[in-house]
Amino acid sequence: MARRRQAVTIRHVAADAGVSLQTVSRVINNEPNVRPEMAERVQASIARLGYVPSIAAQRMSGSRSYLIVALNDRERTLADWRSRQGSDWVNQMLLGGMLTCAAHGYRMIVELVDTHSAHIERELSGAIAALQPDGVILTPPHSANPLILDFLEKRQIVFARIGSSAPGPGFALSTDDEGAARDATRHLIDLGHRRIGLIAGSDEYEQSAWRVAGWRAAMAAAGLESADLLAPGDFSFASGTRAAHALLDLASPPTAIIASNDQMALATLDVARERGLAVPDALSLVSFDDTPIVRYTHPPLAAVSQPIADVSARAAQLIIDRTMGRAVDGDPLVIPSTFVPRGSIAPPPPR
Repeated sequence: MARRRQAVTIRHVAADAGVSLQTVSRVINNEPNVRPEMAERVQASIARLGYVPSIAAQRMSGSRSYLIVALNDRERTLADWRSRQGSDWVNQMLLGGMLTCAAHGYRMIVELVDTHSAHIERELSGAIAALQPDGVILTPPHSANPLILDFLEKRQIVFARIGSSAPGPGFALSTDDEGAARDATRHLIDLGHRRIGLIAGSDEYEQSAWRVAGWRAAMAAAGLESADLLAPGDFSFASGTRAAHALLDLASPPTAIIASNDQMALATLDVARERGLAVPDALSLVSFDDTPIVRYTHPPLAAVSQPIADVSARAAQLIIDRTMGRAVDGDPLVIPSTFVPRGSIAPPPPR
């Protein structure tokens, strides 16, 4: 039987280079106060031995853990995964965050925490104590939860709030949902629509109110009424179905509907088909999120595409820069979304 090859450790590198463990650790962590010739000698040993730095080795300096934790809402995330109706929001968040972390020798992991739990502080304490992360990325609705913000601030943990622009601790990052909703509404107005409905998202999310505000602003700027054209939703397919029926049951139904996420947009598309309303000939439809599935519907759905990977990457970079003592701008960061027109929108039918 072949013997298992012994893993190369930081001790092997130190012995091969003829330096201390602390010197190897400083080179691995890109820390200052290492002479160039010494760093070259350590790097040569690393290459020669095929050493891959581990988090344990990186933690030897004692100043950083090289872990960033993303806190996602447990209830909604698990519900989406189990129903196999989840979007690729989590995937995009991981894409941006993990690539940025990897470029700096960090690791990113996801912890699911129930934002409605009466024991949320105990859950957070357990996760933070076990992982000892250098920083935390909060996703909605955690990014607006005062209990979580206060918990992290009191423990002096660097954190970023994705989907939040409210004053408060931590780095705030958003995708200009209000501007995106305004642009989508204006696009429909420019096509000739005057009755444009909006299916709102859950009140737990700051973005839901921003999207409503953007839609209302565009309608008001065009001198259009919107009071009866707002339908409540909670980002679920079922709520989208209820909202679409409510809007289309109006005495003067909308000729276009903007849904605040892809699941509710898909539900609206189903309702339209049930009622014999062709999209876009009889009803134009716009979605938020722009997950892959809306590009393969018939017709493909026009959508607001959000740069989630970019936002996550910037959140991770801000945390890493702050942890490493670099100067960072603490002002709220807005990375704009883009409106992607597709086959689900057209001028309204003649009346």
